[in-house]
Amino acid sequence: RDLYLGNQPKDFDISTNARPGQLRKLFRNSRTIGRRFRLVQVFFKGNKIIEVSTLRSRSEYDSDEPDKVLPANNTFGTLEEDAYRRDLTINSLFYEIESKTLIDYVGGVQDLTDGIIRIVGEPEQRIIRDPVRMLRAIRHAARNDFSIEKKTLEAIKNHADKLDLCPTSRIRDELLKDLRGGHSKAWANLALQTGVFSTLFPFYNELFNDETKGEAVKGELLSLLGALDKIYCQGKENGRVVLEDSMLFALLLFPWALRHFDLLNQELKGPVYHRLSKSIRGELDQVFARRLNLKRAIKDNITTLFVNMSSLQKNRKNDTWPAWLRKKSYFPDCSRFYALYQEAIAGEELTDIKQFIEEAPKNVTKVQESPAILAGTSTPETPRRGGRRGGNNPAFSSEKHGVFGLLKG
Repeated sequence: RDLYLGNQPKDFDISTNARPGQLRKLFRNSRTIGRRFRLVQVFFKGNKIIEVSTLRSRSEYDSDEPDKVLPANNTFGTLEEDAYRRDLTINSLFYEIESKTLIDYVGGVQDLTDGIIRIVGEPEQRIIRDPVRMLRAIRHAARNDFSIEKKTLEAIKNHADKLDLCPTSRIRDELLKDLRGGHSKAWANLALQTGVFSTLFPFYNELFNDETKGEAVKGELLSLLGALDKIYCQGKENGRVVLEDSMLFALLLFPWALRHFDLLNQELKGPVYHRLSKSIRGELDQVFARRLNLKRAIKDNITTLFVNMSSLQKNRKNDTWPAWLRKKSYFPDCSRFYALYQEAIAGEELTDIKQFIEEAPKNVTKVQESPAILAGTSTPETPRRGGRRGGNNPAFSSEKHGVFGLLKG
């Protein structure tokens, strides 16, 4: 998909008719992962990881059971069956590396050309089987500025409430992908239009439906996410953007929390600070944290960001803060959060984009620590087992320059 659109792919997934056990025998430098369906990760030097999946059947796609959600059937199948098993047509394409040929069974190439997001098969049925497909459709539409095909869009609007049936961990992981993708503002716009946002965050509904505050709240939310996207886009040129889960969730929640707790007008003296912290933590747990099964540390960090906003707002003078505030342990994270808020609401330029970016190391090759990665290699701490041949065991095509940047030799 990304190659066809002229984008730089984040990674490559390989599909094969070989079974996981066969792959493990072919590649000693590999490991098996996954519960619902077993995948094999093959490790190469330079911290390159290629994920290999065995082709699956289309049994779930053909199923006519009316209300079954998240079926466990993951039988092996053919290339065509695997294509029909995928969620979106643009995600159902195969690239045959030897002949450099695109293999398309579902019209994905035409949809890429036309800028359309379409669910493979009957949208109503596919969404009922796995409601998370709605989130993926919205994500790819937002990332590529594509439109969602009419039947797919109607199915999403009709079944947005089905997201409540999904495991919390899947919703949380998909949400973090959207917040870190650099297109969270476009994602939120589509999520609001389809009703998905109201299903995921029902505590916002009262504010959105308020005739006097509704549009302002939406505008503030979109501005905050726009500031977040700006950081991720600028960060690509300088290194890796590092934003903790707690800060991402705090940005998503802030327009609601700002009004619910009157955060910028609090006088945090004496026991008031602790009472407000307790109130925020309890409310977060009730309306958001339990829903996504968040760890206690994430809830505590969100609370810290919220409860200290009034201190930063009142003590900021001439774009700086007093020494006593800068010495606080919470100041680095809270000042970054406040900078994002000012960027979004006041339109102030971030004074130092580097505070959000971890610079890429120069001339350093990291090797991921995993017992499966270095199988067959020896180090002073891990002597080679007797009788085993050293080195990795990757496979390459006959192309002169190798496959996907992995050069032979």
